[in-house]
Amino acid sequence: MENSKWVKKDKRLIASIILNIVEGILTGSVLGFVFMIVDGVFNDSFNLERLMSLSLILGIVFIIRFILYSIGYTLGHIGGSSTAKDIRLTLGDKIRKLPLLNFSKYKSGEFINALTHDVNSYEDILSHKSGDIAKNITLSVITLISMMVMNFKVGVWCLIIALTIVPFMYLSIKLVNKYAQMKKEILNDNVSDLVEYISGVQIFRSYGLGGVKNKKINNSLKAISDISYKFESKVVPVGCIYNTVENLSVPLAMIIGGKQWINNGISTSQYIMCTILSFFVSQLMCTLFVDLTSYKNLMISKASMDKLVGEKEEVYSTQDFKPNSYDIEFKGVSFSYIKGSEILQDIHFNIKGGLTAIVGDSGSGKSTILNLISKFYEADKGEIKIGGKDIKDIDSEKILKNISMVYQDVFLFNDTIKNNIRFARPEASELDIIKACKEANCHDFIVSLENGYDTVVGENGSKLSGGEKQRISIARAILKDSPIILLDEATSSLDIENEYLVKQAIARLLSKNKTIIMIAHNLSVIKSADNILVVSEGQILESGSHNELIKQQGKYFTMWNSERALG
Repeated sequence: MENSKWVKKDKRLIASIILNIVEGILTGSVLGFVFMIVDGVFNDSFNLERLMSLSLILGIVFIIRFILYSIGYTLGHIGGSSTAKDIRLTLGDKIRKLPLLNFSKYKSGEFINALTHDVNSYEDILSHKSGDIAKNITLSVITLISMMVMNFKVGVWCLIIALTIVPFMYLSIKLVNKYAQMKKEILNDNVSDLVEYISGVQIFRSYGLGGVKNKKINNSLKAISDISYKFESKVVPVGCIYNTVENLSVPLAMIIGGKQWINNGISTSQYIMCTILSFFVSQLMCTLFVDLTSYKNLMISKASMDKLVGEKEEVYSTQDFKPNSYDIEFKGVSFSYIKGSEILQDIHFNIKGGLTAIVGDSGSGKSTILNLISKFYEADKGEIKIGGKDIKDIDSEKILKNISMVYQDVFLFNDTIKNNIRFARPEASELDIIKACKEANCHDFIVSLENGYDTVVGENGSKLSGGEKQRISIARAILKDSPIILLDEATSSLDIENEYLVKQAIARLLSKNKTIIMIAHNLSVIKSADNILVVSEGQILESGSHNELIKQQGKYFTMWNSERALG
């Protein structure tokens, strides 16, 4: 997608800009009527009839201006909002298509700012700045032409001073490019820090880290304040100097025009109008400088959105995924989150239907294996096959339709329990949901709640306990009824009662004819597994049934004895 073409501007924006230009022309025409009145007053040629006719024409012009302004303003806002809506949808769809590795590379603040602050800034350009700039340029040109027609010498000098906007804008843009980009990056970090703090505030408090994290947040906010001050202190003085230079056109017009008037070179009305117009031009040019500087500052947001849109998407062929079986095979698979630091190194294994357990040290690559099966990440080397089909060129959504996942950290939407479970299969009936919940051991606690299945769980399930969230997650997996089920430490960090209920729910899952892969820290849970993979430092160290691995007296044997010794 070409960055220059991905934004489709609403046609009403073009109409709004055209109306702003026409309004600028009409505003400029008012200056002609003002000159006629001033000239008539000083030449004693002003009478009631002329006053009435000029007043009538001016009244009509102002009414037309008001109508054009109202229509242009409305079209600008509607067009800007419509374009911003399309941009948000495009960016949202883009984020959905990005490889998950991107979410490890970039901070959450970049994505949040792209969809909120950046889109809002660009909407401001479309709705306000573009029309204002077009109108002010039109009005400035008309005013300068009027001055040159009225008094060529004064008009030329005012034009020369007005054109000093070019070098001043060049300097301003250089400073904006430098400091606004720095401010943008710090703002991204700031939003990421705030999201992290709000998400983990309970943990920070429980470990007495509130002060430490508050200090980090304070430093982050101070960094924003510092860069904002630096930005303003560098850019604003340029505008102030240009303001001073541009305003010199007024006394200059008074001096040049005054000499001509004293020498009877121009009439009194011409002298007065030249002075008024020079002041008008200086104000227009100063406003234009501010608008152009703001425009460039806001366009930094467009560049950030362009960067996001330019990110490489996951690209797959359109081939169907209908495997004959759901056996899973890894052949020489290697993977790294950070280049040069492999998490998995040339691993080989074959998983048949039934229960396969994965055990090993923390950080050995167990969860990464599940992420690769789910196509959340792409393997750097090797082949991953499901049912004998290499999944490398198959759309991840087609793979995920066949997979249900239960993680240690359960994510729930701020919605009802019913909708959180139905998320797995939108067409499911209420009876299907209740049946899944009974199998997952969560029906009883749900109906005990005041609103039952219509209870809103809070942000990320904040109103439920860890065990309750885990059982709802299992109910989701049961409802989806996928041929492949991935369980990642589903029983860890639970109290005894919840662990027992979750184990019962998992046992019901295991009784179904599926390919089930389970990561477990408690070896007693997976003792009856058909196959156990022992992962160590990114490699498959051992594999086999519980009894086979005990006989080998290797790492699994050591882990088993350590667990038994702990009771």
